[in-house]
Amino acid sequence: MQWNSLVALALVAPSHALIRFGCSQLVVDRLDPLVNPGLTPSPHLHQIIGGNSFQPSMKPGEHDLAALSTCTTCQPSDDFSNYWTAALFFRARNGTYKRVPQKGNVGFEGQKGGMTVYYMQNHLGDFQQKSKVTAFKPGFRMLIGSPTASTKEEADKYPQLTYTCLQDMNTRFPETKDFPKKPCPAGIMVNLRFPTCWDGVNVDSPDHISHMSYPANGTFESQGPCPASHPVRVPQLMYEVIFETKAFNNKADWPADGSQPFVWSFGDRTGYGNHGDYLFGWKNDSLQKIMDEECYVNCQTMKTQPISAMNACSVGRKVDEDIGDGGWIESLPGVPNSKIR
Repeated sequence: MQWNSLVALALVAPSHALIRFGCSQLVVDRLDPLVNPGLTPSPHLHQIIGGNSFQPSMKPGEHDLAALSTCTTCQPSDDFSNYWTAALFFRARNGTYKRVPQKGNVGFEGQKGGMTVYYMQNHLGDFQQKSKVTAFKPGFRMLIGSPTASTKEEADKYPQLTYTCLQDMNTRFPETKDFPKKPCPAGIMVNLRFPTCWDGVNVDSPDHISHMSYPANGTFESQGPCPASHPVRVPQLMYEVIFETKAFNNKADWPADGSQPFVWSFGDRTGYGNHGDYLFGWKNDSLQKIMDEECYVNCQTMKTQPISAMNACSVGRKVDEDIGDGGWIESLPGVPNSKIR
């Protein structure tokens, strides 16, 4: 179903909040303040959106994103959170690489790269959104997925990390756990849905995952109950990252053996290593107020800014290296010899 149709159907009855918004690119850099705090450079390249207080070290309690940021690349002007995923590369037949750029989603065509972010109380197609949720707290952070996953069995531990081969910009199905095997006319969309059950106490955990859980049975979509260990239902955070593969869709440029040519910035050609990170940074209780409102996408309590302001917010790269935005590079940044699985 097309996005415009979803919004039209949502107008037939009142609902609780589901928000969908675009975020332009903040920076593409080899930093990871969640997994590798203070390490410059981090092991692999990321594409990052959100508040401009993003830096190599962002320890809980020492870094208030909403207070320290002066702008955000996201449409909600009160959202100074940071969201990031790995960067994607195309590997040519001669073994050289070029970074695949991102593009805006439907409704955000003018934004500079970045991604689309959702906060949902029920699944996307549920226009009532009746399940009440507790917004994330200051200092909250989490990640989902694992860059070391190299098999479907390992990737299945994170059931809601998928890919969509876009036939056009409204394509949403089917979804796969590995990279598409054929050229995608409108790009590759990477979908990341985070767990929705919180332990109610810890805003982080050593592995950045254990304070969160999937439902005890069923799924988020089926409104499965949270386990006793993680009883607090939080919004489902979802990223849609659209990589513009147009320049790389000529099959004559793909590997001679017919395999697909895309590779994550940490060296994964399977796609099973898909992962994403999140640092909460909404100002005051602005996210909770939005979640409590009866609205679907267009929420009166969500203050917004124009795409021009989103595009104007950026930070300089901390790591000075060639990341394959111009000419071809011999290896992936931070990945010596770039051995491809």
